[in-house]
Amino acid sequence: MGAALEVHNLRKAYKDVVAVDGLELQVRLGECFGLLGPNGAGKTTTIEICEGLIAADSGEVEMLGMRWDSDASQLRQRLGIQLQDTQLAEKLTVFETVRLFRSFYHAGPSPMEAIGLVQLEEKQKSRVGTLSGGQKQRLAMACALVGDPDFLFLDEPTTGLDPQARRQLWELIEEFKLAGRTILLTTHYMDEAERLCDRVAIMDHGKIIALGTPRELIASIGVEHVVEFSAGGASKPLVVSALREIEGVREVKSENGSVQLQVTELHRAVPALLAELDRQGLPLTELRTHSASLEDVFVTLTGRRLRDE
Repeated sequence: MGAALEVHNLRKAYKDVVAVDGLELQVRLGECFGLLGPNGAGKTTTIEICEGLIAADSGEVEMLGMRWDSDASQLRQRLGIQLQDTQLAEKLTVFETVRLFRSFYHAGPSPMEAIGLVQLEEKQKSRVGTLSGGQKQRLAMACALVGDPDFLFLDEPTTGLDPQARRQLWELIEEFKLAGRTILLTTHYMDEAERLCDRVAIMDHGKIIALGTPRELIASIGVEHVVEFSAGGASKPLVVSALREIEGVREVKSENGSVQLQVTELHRAVPALLAELDRQGLPLTELRTHSASLEDVFVTLTGRRLRDE
């Protein structure tokens, strides 16, 4: 499988920070690639360089076999871009907005077909300024799709959408990928990345710190399950250090009265945890378990939760 995007030794520095530091990245043709990272990691700068919005200090970017310095007009015809916060003219209607964007491209669906793809037919005559945040997100997606792109950039595409609209947009992205198109996606929703992305890169301090399929990244931290619980009270605090002696516990984190255990065997760890709490004379007040996820990978590698950023 060939490469739709190749980035080599990319660097971009501002006055007080190096935003992108020698980045190496490859996105394959026909895949949905997720770029994840906390605020300040450099992912927005990286994407804006790839989109041709800003210039790198050094390094190379090749998209669909072309470069911005020599093939800009051809590239613009083959890319679709949805920014995290798209500013559209609020006095235009939905139809007028999509028609305007359609006029920028040589080929693509009709304005009404693009509006139908994102299920905004009932709002086609409404002014942009009257739309909800989720409806504006869907309108931005229609504008990104109206040129029938080969490569689609999606920056936080489902922010502000209700669960039903979010799932509908997921289906649209999956259909786009099944048609052989390529997607570079950023998201703060780990379930979204796990469902949509063939591969994921986690970025921090201007570099890629982890790369692989969601399943490979989850397996890389050596944890199968996560146990979160609360126990005891202010009068008798939990002795957290004792939990590290439980067989199969890989890591223990305590924060705001809640304790998180990363464990390899849930069926052994939970009974051992209950026995330890009983030994300490502490009642269990809350208990939750879940299979290890990309969120746990992110926390392990960066020490932060992506949504908190």
